[in-house]
Amino acid sequence: MADPTTAATIKPKVLVADDEQVIANTLAIILNQAGFEARAVFSGEKAIESLESFQPDMLISDVIMTGMTGIEAAIITRDRLPKCKILLFSGQAATADLLEKARAQGHEFEILAKPVHPTDLLAKLRG
Repeated sequence: MADPTTAATIKPKVLVADDEQVIANTLAIILNQAGFEARAVFSGEKAIESLESFQPDMLISDVIMTGMTGIEAAIITRDRLPKCKILLFSGQAATADLLEKARAQGHEFEILAKPVHPTDLLAKLRG
């Protein structure tokens, strides 16, 4: 039988992907201080590479990134880790077109506007 105290200490794992390194690192620090186990990566490709080894409970990703978009990374993440929650954020108008394209393919994602206030982000994660 598992020790109940061990189960209570497991932190939810959060992967933060943003090509703006300061934003990704800052969000990871905030999440780690709030009781999550968070890691920052700086591209959609790196987010996908991290899925196998890190196995996040949640992916938080910027939508507009160089190379693979956050939506593309989210779709692959959902395919590989169906229980992983996904939260996207963006500060760019081009996001609407990308979200519509994803919806047309049967993918629905929640999106927050940048800049994301840490209180709002934590409320989403805990809600």
